[in-house]
Amino acid sequence: MNKKQAKKINKELKVKGAFIKFFLGSYTKIKFKFCNKIIDVIFKGNALTKKINYQSLYIKRDDGTKLRICVYTPKQPVKNAVGLLWLHGGGYAMGQPEQDIIFIKEFILNSSCVVVAPEYTLSVKKPYPAALDDCYLALGWLVQNANKLNVKSSKIFVGGDSAGGGLTAALSLLVRDRGEYSIAFQMPLYPMLDNKETESSKNNNAPVWDTKSNKLAWKLYLGDLYNNTNITKYAVPANEIDYTNLPPTLTYVGDIEPFKDETITYVDNLKNAKTKVKFKIFKGCFHGFDIVGGKTKIGKEAKQFLIDGFMFAVKNYSKKQPKSI
Repeated sequence: MNKKQAKKINKELKVKGAFIKFFLGSYTKIKFKFCNKIIDVIFKGNALTKKINYQSLYIKRDDGTKLRICVYTPKQPVKNAVGLLWLHGGGYAMGQPEQDIIFIKEFILNSSCVVVAPEYTLSVKKPYPAALDDCYLALGWLVQNANKLNVKSSKIFVGGDSAGGGLTAALSLLVRDRGEYSIAFQMPLYPMLDNKETESSKNNNAPVWDTKSNKLAWKLYLGDLYNNTNITKYAVPANEIDYTNLPPTLTYVGDIEPFKDETITYVDNLKNAKTKVKFKIFKGCFHGFDIVGGKTKIGKEAKQFLIDGFMFAVKNYSKKQPKSI
């Protein structure tokens, strides 16, 4: 990171940030693929906790292939629970649903909700719309199996971090526009929303995620659409101009990371459309600081902000599914 960014970084995060920047640097396509191999070995098929139930299932896509979904449930099932579709991060190019067990476990232990997390198609395999199609399919499965899962169909939430946050925003738009399902609440955490440069995303050399990584990730995700001037809002949520009738929202972002400005713009657009939003900017924090620095004071603060907002939503937000469901 440059000297200006280094001076701004939270004191507790400095060593972690410097370590990550030194050993990881910017991503390349080879690094994305290499990281996926490591992530698969560590996370894929591993529950990583004994405090909640975990199972891996497969559901059919329209083309006959299968989508793997991870289903997490509380040890003691509760009727009419929240059903949360959780979408992992990784720049659309890497990751597994099990890697976000830190988030998933907290949601379930605090609310006894049911979490469905899909292994959506990564951009290193297929570009947009493959990942979003998988997320939509997983959402449909969650809604259609609500009774079996002890989930209340009017309490369907969607959330995710980073690219998962971008997919959350895109999915909320798609669900609103298609009208087949309903989402009661969304949590797009430090979301990846805009392929165009903002003040915070250009010349950014902060730890974990920087300008170079961001440009490559968008290029891989958009594929042949990358050089288009009129890209669909479902691929790039920042291209939306109508923010009405979107779900109540919770999000947060660090103030030295690339996604700061696009997150602020997204929040402002939601507020202007009279959507209820809980939002916080964490000073001196780079991308994914809540995961990298989960045990730091500011990492714990972010976690508490998330859980408090989530529990408020559990108690206060619902939206009935269309009559056809």
